[in-house]
Amino acid sequence: MAKVLVTDKIAEDGLAILRTEAEVDVRLGISPEDLIQTIPDYQALVVRSETKVTADVFAATNQLLVVGRAGVGVDNIDLDAATQSGAIVVNAPEGNTIAAAEHTIALMLALARHVPEGHSSLSSGAWDRSKFLGVELRGKTMGIIGLGRVGMEVARRARGLEMSVVAHDPFVSTERARALNIRLMTKEKVVEESDFLTIHVPLSATSPTLIGESEFKLAKPTLRIINVSRGGQVDEAALIAALDSNRVAGAAIDVFEQEPPPMDLPVLKHPKVIVTPHLGASTAEAQERVAVDVAHQVLAVLRGEPALYAVNLPFMAADTFKQISPYLQAATQAASLATQISTGQFEAIEIEYLGELANLEVGPIKSAIVQALLAPIGEENVTLVNAGLIADQRGIKVSERKGPSEGIYKDLIRIHVVTSDAKTTVSATTAEDGPHIVEIDDFWLDISPGAGNLLFCENVDQPGMIGKIGTFLGQKDINISSMRVGRESVRGRALMVIGLDDDLNAETLSELTRIPNILTALTARI
Repeated sequence: MAKVLVTDKIAEDGLAILRTEAEVDVRLGISPEDLIQTIPDYQALVVRSETKVTADVFAATNQLLVVGRAGVGVDNIDLDAATQSGAIVVNAPEGNTIAAAEHTIALMLALARHVPEGHSSLSSGAWDRSKFLGVELRGKTMGIIGLGRVGMEVARRARGLEMSVVAHDPFVSTERARALNIRLMTKEKVVEESDFLTIHVPLSATSPTLIGESEFKLAKPTLRIINVSRGGQVDEAALIAALDSNRVAGAAIDVFEQEPPPMDLPVLKHPKVIVTPHLGASTAEAQERVAVDVAHQVLAVLRGEPALYAVNLPFMAADTFKQISPYLQAATQAASLATQISTGQFEAIEIEYLGELANLEVGPIKSAIVQALLAPIGEENVTLVNAGLIADQRGIKVSERKGPSEGIYKDLIRIHVVTSDAKTTVSATTAEDGPHIVEIDDFWLDISPGAGNLLFCENVDQPGMIGKIGTFLGQKDINISSMRVGRESVRGRALMVIGLDDDLNAETLSELTRIPNILTALTARI
C-alpha cells in the first residue's frame, strides 16, 4: 500500500478518502530538515501553503510520485524540480471558487453600505445614521478584470443583484461573454465605466501591478475597488493617493504583497478601506472541497491514472520525453509570442505539426501550446489532461492538423491564434542551439533563443526605413542589440524585428507609430 505524508492541516473528509487506498501519516508543522529526511519513505505528499516543497525535497527521494496542494496556488512548490524528478503536482482550483466569489460580493456590500464603520461606531456608543449614507447596487456597473472561474461566478452574482457587468479578459470569447450578458472591453474602459471594480487574475512577474496611478486617473470618483485575488495587483501607494484626493470612493482588500502585512501599512488604517486577512477561501465548505478534490487526484496518480488538475507536465516515458522535449520549448516560445502580439478576444487556436514532428506523440506539445497561450489567465492550470476542458470553458476552439514539411524546415510547429480582430500566426522550429521563431504572419525571418526585449515594426518596404527607426531609438537612448527583417515582396510590406536592451514604454511606442510608413509597432519578450 502506498504511503502518503500530510504536513499541513486539511479537512478530515480528505484524509478519510486518502485512507481508503493508502497509509496516511499526518505530521503538522514539520521542519524543512525533517521533511527532507522523512520524504524518502513516501510516494505522495499533501500540503497547503505552509510547507515549502523545495528542490532539496525532490532531490532527497526517487519514489515521490505526486504532491497534492489543497488549494489553488502552488508558489510553495518547486515545479521545475518536481517535473525533473518525475513527480506530478496536483491542486484543487475549483474548491474555493464559490468562497472567493461570495467574499468578493460580501466586501462589495460592506463597502456600499459602510458596514464595518457602522458597526464600530454603534458598538462604541454612537448613533450616527447620517454619517453612513450608502449606495445601492441595483443599476450600478460592476467591472471585472479576469473572467476565470471566480470572475465568472462574481459576474453571475452581480447580474442577480441587477447590476450591469463589464469585463476585461482577452482569453474569453465574445460568444461566451454574450451568453452571460457581459460586455467585454479594454481594461482602461472597464475602469472608466465601473462603479465597483474587482480583480480576478494572477500576479504577473512581468507586469505585477494591474491598477495603478494611470488607471485611477480614469476612474469615476464613485469607484470602489475590491481585491480578493493576489497581493500586488493594486498599487497601494497610488490607491492611498487616489482615496485621499477623492478620485476613488473606497476599497476593500483581502490580499497583500507581504502576508501577514506590516502592521504600519497605510492601507490597513485608512478610513475608506476595508481589510480582511486573506479570507477569500476561508469557509468550511471550501476547505472541505479542496481537501476532497486533492485527495481524489492524489489517489488517481498513485493508481497510474490521469489527474484532472495536474499543474506540471505529467510524467512520460524517458524515450518519449527525449524525443519531444526540444519541441516543447519551441512550442512554448511560439505560443507565448503569439499571445503577446495578438489583439482582440480569443476565439480559436489552430495548431499545425509539420514534417517529422507529425509522426511523434504531440499531445504534450498541444498542452504546452495551450498552457503558454493562456498563461496570463492563471486561475486554470492547463495540462495534457485538461487543456481541451479549459479552452471549452472559455469558448475557445482548439483544432490540430498534421502535414508534410515546408520549405527548408524538416520540422515546424505553426500556431494560429484567431481573435475577434484578426488571425495571428507564429511558427517555430528547432536547431542545435535551441528553438527558433521563423515565421510571423506572412513574414519569414529568424529570431534566435533568448532574444529578450523585441520591437516589431510592420512598415512599407522602402529605402531609409531602418535608418529612421534606428535614429528614433538613438534619440531615446535605447540601444539596439539585433535586427531581423522579413518582407512579402520588394517595395511591399515588411516586418522589422529589433532586439532592444530596454523595453519601450507606451508613450514611446505610440510616438514611434507616427513615423511615416510605419504601419504598426508593438513589443514582446521571449
